[in-house]
Amino acid sequence: MDHDQPLHEDTPMPGDGVDASRMPGHWLLARMGKRVLRPGGLELTRWMLDALDVGPDDRVVELAAGLGATARLTLARRPAAYTAVDRDPAAVTRLGRLASDRRTTMRAVRADAADTGLPRGCATVVYGEAMLTMQPEPARRRIVREARRLLTDASSRYGIHELCLLPDDIDQALADRIAADLRDSLRVGARPPTAAGWCDLLASEGFAVTARRTTPMALLEPRRMVADEGMARALRIAGHALWEPSARRRLLHMRSVFRRHQEHLGAISLIAVPTPPAHRGGIP
Repeated sequence: MDHDQPLHEDTPMPGDGVDASRMPGHWLLARMGKRVLRPGGLELTRWMLDALDVGPDDRVVELAAGLGATARLTLARRPAAYTAVDRDPAAVTRLGRLASDRRTTMRAVRADAADTGLPRGCATVVYGEAMLTMQPEPARRRIVREARRLLTDASSRYGIHELCLLPDDIDQALADRIAADLRDSLRVGARPPTAAGWCDLLASEGFAVTARRTTPMALLEPRRMVADEGMARALRIAGHALWEPSARRRLLHMRSVFRRHQEHLGAISLIAVPTPPAHRGGIP
């Protein structure tokens, strides 16, 4: 199976019909043609999948699978089963069209990441990217709790790939200012924790972190754009932005916020395994 298969441009995009000045930043980027919407880019996504050690015996669930960029990388590893979960109907339509190897049972489900409706213990691997950051604390916990419910036992694995604040002892006033700037530019309530904060969240919801990696958050920098999208698509994205003044203003504003806070914004991926109830409440 070709993990670079096209994404069927004839199906609707998330946010179709919403003005560029008001839609969430990730929807705007998708409409401009960007396919990799992860803070650490394809490099950190690939690290996450390698660390999760997805193989032919795994049953994988991806939460908020979006446009399917990571789905294709996962399907290329030929797991026994792959289920994409997303609440956006356009995304589910796209995901349902992805081709899989005949050895992989593949399906796309329209549901919320916090309440998938999937059977308890149905997965050996669960992961989600660039979605917990955009949720308030109670919703984050519900999503992590749902991931824990879906996993089978201590040999199963959970992966996340999110924004994080740097360093762990960042001044709270600065953290609040960064969150406000992100909210203003992205049109979503993004409030990233520190790396330690992410670890604490997973530990309190029944996971032990086994691997961790952080990288610069360079989502809209030219080198990252080319690395993630390829030169041809990166140029098409730039061309689309030039033809849409309101979209161009939004993209420039988003990039200016990322650059202003580049010393304190990073991307993080964590791999965790379920812990017995008696071990919860802290990282060993």
